[in-house]
Amino acid sequence: MKMKIKKIEFPQKSVLAKDKKDFDYVDSFAGELMSSHSNIDISEVGKAFFISGPKWGKKMFAFRNKVVGLFGLKTGVEPEKAQTDDHFQCEVGERMGIFTVFEKTENEIILGEDDKHLDFRISLLFDKTRDDNTEKSLTISTTVKFHNWLGVLYFLPVRPFHRLIVPVMLKNVIGKLETR
Repeated sequence: MKMKIKKIEFPQKSVLAKDKKDFDYVDSFAGELMSSHSNIDISEVGKAFFISGPKWGKKMFAFRNKVVGLFGLKTGVEPEKAQTDDHFQCEVGERMGIFTVFEKTENEIILGEDDKHLDFRISLLFDKTRDDNTEKSLTISTTVKFHNWLGVLYFLPVRPFHRLIVPVMLKNVIGKLETR
């Protein structure tokens, strides 16, 4: 069966929903987990996120770091070079690449970064509240708050690639979770 990833409305269950009106950009993509694993921990979801980027996405990230470094913006090393899975526990305050873990609940992790041009957050929301625990959903939502014209300018070329990479990453995360 083919995994279906779809663009959805921002989930009201997300801890970021209360601040939604303050964001300049918001998107959400969801996919279903068909696995019978009912004991997936939210930290596993977070770890899977960091190893699920497509190769072309990693090349784009490396290019991004070179370019934004020229403007004094924050850069990060590729997640697999930053830490190994053994050390990263997806706990509040931990960093992986350019991402900081800002919040963690039983079913959601909020990642992101604050910089002088914009702040962004990524929500990994694992909805376990499905009937009979046979089907669960994972939603990746992104929010962006611009601080100045540089943030708006920065996000112009990022936006179309973001809309391509997030569904691919979501599909890869679900695949990793289902085959664990």
